[in-house]
Parts: sequence; C-alpha cells; structure tokens
Amino acid sequence: MDDALKTFFSEARELLADMEAALLGADESPTAELDVNAIFRAAHTIKGSAGLFGLDGVVRFTHVLESVLDEVRAGAVAIHGPLLPLLLRCCDHVGAWVDALEAGAEPESAHRAAEETLVTQLRAFLDTPAAAPEPAAAETSQGAEGQWHLSIRFGADVLRNGMDPLAFVRYLSTIGRIERIVTLPDAVPALEALDPEGCCLGFEIALVTAADRATIESVFEFVIDDCELRLVPPRSRVAEYVDLIRALPEEPERIGEILVRCGSLTGRELEEALGRQREADPAPRLGVLLSEQGQVAPEVVEAALDRQRLVRETRSTEASTIRVDAHKLDRLITLVGELVIAAAGAQLAGRRVRDLELQEAHATLDALVQDVRDSALNLRMVRIGATFSRFKRVVHDVAAELGKDIELRVSGEDTELDKTVVEKLGDPLMHLVRNAIDHGIDSPEQRAARGKPARGVLSLNAFHDSGAIVIEVSDDGGGLNRERILAKARERGLVGAEQDLADHEIDQLIFEAGFSTAEQVTNLSGRGVGMDVVKQNITALRGSVALASRPGEGTTVTVRLPLTLAIINGFQVGVGRSMFVVPMEMVDECVAYSCADGHDYTDLRGGVLPLVRLRDLFGLGGTPPVRQNIVVVQCGAARCGLVVDALLGESQTVIRPLSRMFKDVHGISGSALLGSGDVALILDVLAIAKLALACNPARTKPTESDRQRRVETA
Repeated sequence: MDDALKTFFSEARELLADMEAALLGADESPTAELDVNAIFRAAHTIKGSAGLFGLDGVVRFTHVLESVLDEVRAGAVAIHGPLLPLLLRCCDHVGAWVDALEAGAEPESAHRAAEETLVTQLRAFLDTPAAAPEPAAAETSQGAEGQWHLSIRFGADVLRNGMDPLAFVRYLSTIGRIERIVTLPDAVPALEALDPEGCCLGFEIALVTAADRATIESVFEFVIDDCELRLVPPRSRVAEYVDLIRALPEEPERIGEILVRCGSLTGRELEEALGRQREADPAPRLGVLLSEQGQVAPEVVEAALDRQRLVRETRSTEASTIRVDAHKLDRLITLVGELVIAAAGAQLAGRRVRDLELQEAHATLDALVQDVRDSALNLRMVRIGATFSRFKRVVHDVAAELGKDIELRVSGEDTELDKTVVEKLGDPLMHLVRNAIDHGIDSPEQRAARGKPARGVLSLNAFHDSGAIVIEVSDDGGGLNRERILAKARERGLVGAEQDLADHEIDQLIFEAGFSTAEQVTNLSGRGVGMDVVKQNITALRGSVALASRPGEGTTVTVRLPLTLAIINGFQVGVGRSMFVVPMEMVDECVAYSCADGHDYTDLRGGVLPLVRLRDLFGLGGTPPVRQNIVVVQCGAARCGLVVDALLGESQTVIRPLSRMFKDVHGISGSALLGSGDVALILDVLAIAKLALACNPARTKPTESDRQRRVETA
C-alpha cells in the first residue's frame, strides 16, 4: 500500500501540473481552444484515486472543484475571468493537501480556513444561473422531444457499492425512449484475470426524451461519483461530437469504431460504408468515404483521426518508459564511477608489465566502460523544459501582483542536463525571474512613455556550448540604472567617493551581499537577498553567471553550468609532481611552448594568446623543464593558453567535490582520484581564462586560420 500511495502522490502532482499548464495557456491566449475535458479528467482522477486511499479531505474538496468544471464543460459557466485565477488557487490547495499527506501530517488550521474560503467561492459559480446557450446547441426544453446521446463508463467498484448499472439504464425508459444502446466490453480482462465483483462495462445510448439535462443527470445521481457520464444534447453542433471523441477512453480503435462510439454513425451505416469501401477500386479511406457520402461531417472525421493518432503516440510512449527511483540512479552512477577508477588502475598495471595482449584487452575494456558511463549518465539527463514550465505560474502571479502585463517566452526546452544540476538550479532561476519581473520590466505607463508595447517580454533560453549548458534570462525593460547602483554602492562604502568604475564593474555590484536599490521592502525585494545568493549557488555548481545590460533596452543574465557533476572526459597535464585535469570539451589544441622572456602571451597564428603558467598560479615551485607545452582552452568567448610541463593524455574522470577548506581557492573546481591512486585537481577553466584576460587585455578573437582548422577538424 505504501508503494501505491507514493505512486498516487507522484501522479497527483503530474496531474496538477497539467491542469495548471492548461489554465495558464488559456490565460495567456483567451481565444485559444481550452481542453476542459482534460482539466476535468485530471480533477476526477485525483478525486477517485484519493477515495481509494481514504483521503476524505481531498475527495471532498475535489468533488466541489469537479462540479464547477462540469458546469464549465456544459457551457453554463465561462472559465475566463474570475474563475480562472480561482482554479489556479484550487490547484495550489490540492497540491498543499498532497504535500501534507505525503509528510504524514494533517493540514494546519490556516489550510482548512483557506479551503472553506475556496469552497465558498466555488459554490458561488454553482449557484449562478446558467448563461443562455447558443441556438445551434440549445438543449431541448421540457415538452419538445429530441434525441440525446449518453456516453457512460461505470467505475470498477459500482457493484461492490451495491449499485446495479442495468437498473440505471432501465430507469431511462421512464423519462424517454431508448432508440439505440451499444454495450462496450473493451475493459473486460481475460477470464483468469476477471474480478466477478468488478464492473468493466460501458454504454453508448441514444435516448429520445423531452427531459432536460438536469433530469437526465438525476437518473445517475446515486452513482455520479463512480461513473463517467457525458451528455450530447439534441441537434448538437459538430463541435460537441468532436469534444466527445476527445474525451473517449484511450483505447486502440479503428476510425469507424470511434465514430460509432460518439454516436455520429450507426453500426448499420458503418457496415454499409465498409461494404462500399470493399467494392471500390482502389479502396478509399473510410473517413474520406463517409465525408463524401455526407454521413459524417469532415470535422468529426478529422477529430476521430486525431484521436487515433494520439492514442497510438501515447501507448508508444507508455510502452517505452518506466519509473525508476532517483536514489537507484544515483547508486548506479556511483558504481560506474568506481568502475571507471578501477579500469584506469588496471590499464596502468597492464602498461607496467608491458604485456601487449593484456594492454589490448584493457583497451577493449576501457571502451566498454566508457559506453557504460555514457549510458548511465544519459539516464540522469533530463530536459530543462520542466523547470522552465514552473515559471509560467510565477510570471502570472507576480505580474498580477505588481500590475504589470508580462509575456513569458521560452526556447530551448529540449536542452538536457544532469538531474542533479536541474534540482539545484530551480532556486537561482527563481531569483532571476522574480528580479526581472520586479526590477527589470517597467510598468505599462513607463513603457508607454518610452514608446514600448504595454506588454513586457521575459525570455528564458537554454542551449549547449563547449560542453556546458548556457541559460539566458532576458527582459525588455529599462536596463540597469547604473547611476543609482553606483550611488547606493558609495552610500554603503563599497566604492570610494572619487573612484570611477567601468560599466561592467558597476553591473557586478548587484552581486554584492545585501545589496539592493529598492526604495521600500516588499515581499519581492528590498531585503538585499537575491543576486548574491544566485552567484553563490551557481558557483557551488561549478558554474558562472554574467550580466549584460543596455539602458532603455533590457538586461540579460547568462548562467553557464557543466552538463554533469559526476563523470567527465578529462585531459591530464602535469606540472612538477602535481597533476591537473582539464575538461576535454574545453581543450582546443596543444602546441609547443614559445614565448618571449617577460611576456605572458604568445603569437598563435597571427593572434595574441594570453598565457597562464600553472606553476606560478598555484605556487608549485621547482624548475620548469626545457621543453614545456601550451594547452589552448576556450570557454565561451574566453580563450587562453595553459603552460604545463607534460601532456599526460585523455582519461575518464570521476569528479569529487572539494572540502570547505578549499572554497576560497580560485581556479580549481573539483578533484579526481586517478587509477594510480593519486589525486588530481580539476581546473576551473573559465575562472583561469578570466584571470588571463584581466592580466592581458590585448587579446584577439580566433583568426581565420583558427576557424578553418576547426571546420576541418569537425
């Protein structure tokens, strides 16, 4: 039961995320078609699953929520307007229920008070008189007969609860005339798996009656919480048949079966159409034939085809994915790391004994270990789109609180990175997004005065670059107010009164601890906690953060992070008796050392290449050998050369974090245990490159010969 309950919590969160995404999509584009059935099914599924585990509080609340959504489906209540933010708050409330129950605690009194308020607000929509329906979809009033279509799926526990499904079907005869009924046994399992007390049947019914919708629904009043009931009124619009097709269970069906199920085609008409299809040469597609004969509207046929494709894609995805606990993946990565170290040790032992056959076997083993490593790391790679999706709600709520109109634009959602990085990236990105909304994008009045559209744009973009992932948070606001930042810095004593700073130096001041330019403290800003925390968290992930701003145009914050925090391809170098590892994706080339005395740069094919001598940088001492080497590295736009004693070659490197005592050591991002048992330090290439460029401002971009060589190498 514990495992099943964990599954419920996980699936409930996924359903709530889907509901929130659909509601936010409707808010961003009110004219877009909203899949109300999907939102209703999510609430219904949560309620039904909660009932199985006796979670009565969740059942009570979602029942009221489901009732309102049912009115929305019926067209009696409009979802746009005050209802939409209320539904978003209801999603939050159900999520709070799930969190509390998962933690094994009962909701607090504040939670229950909030629930009473939400229920009262929801019931107000249930008590609102229904808006007059459109003439084309008007339901039959009492006294005017019409043919209704009823789609019923009874729950598995109906019989156990003492209800007889056929009794409800027979009772329909008391309010009208059943013209046609189709029994659907699709959910009946094989005989050996059949539960004699379970109900597996569904019905599609054509009912001619003068009753209204409420009267028909009242027939199923005692079983309404344990069945799925859909009603299509007489003289229905094509759109209502389309909606019914979309709401059908996800079962593999042919196009004709789907049309019969939705009631737009009878079984006899289907058989006749199939007969005409067999006689034709060449045989046309059934949907085309039905449309040409005028038996089914083309829109209904297209909806049935879309449903067919959706079911196939969904089943294909479900068949190819499984759920795995995160700690099992972490354990796998740990074991793979130990395997990498052991394989490296075995390879070194093979070289020492100088046995060619053994070395060849180790080379084969090393290739297999590398494949295992890559496959294991790919298991932990997740798309960043899920993280980006979280901010749709943040932008919606914060913009509404500040009275701003903001559009969130997302790109690069399919970019993948290690799940550990994703988990730790959420908070820094949250700070950046909220900061862009509060400080970056100005009010509609200010935007109008500057000739900008009233709606501001906040953009999230992700892409891969040089073995790292780059995330950009951009806004089209007014940019940084550098005069105000500098004045605040001088007020706090961070900058001298007569000290002049360049623009990029002023921009970096916002990353100082406790720094804020907000005039008053709010729940969004003014406490000086934010950008400094962002920089600390990103640095802890072996990443970097940069900022670019143009007055009147906007600001872009760029975060660069490693793809994984576990295992990388590294290039080993030696300086004296010390060994270092350079991430392989940042190594451009290796050249022989040549440099004029007293200079910290060299001429590389007509371009100036700043140099960093690792011996001097880390104070290693000793006498350099006669022949030294330069490892040319590049991280984004930063490019420099590392002067080393020896090139030791490529190797798989298991990253080990440094202890707290090394937190102030610049230029080192981690450590690695080598196969020989020695410890090597992993270089922070970006930090070293920035140091080189600061000491050698006269740098140039890669020359044309560099670019041509890279193209030839690729």
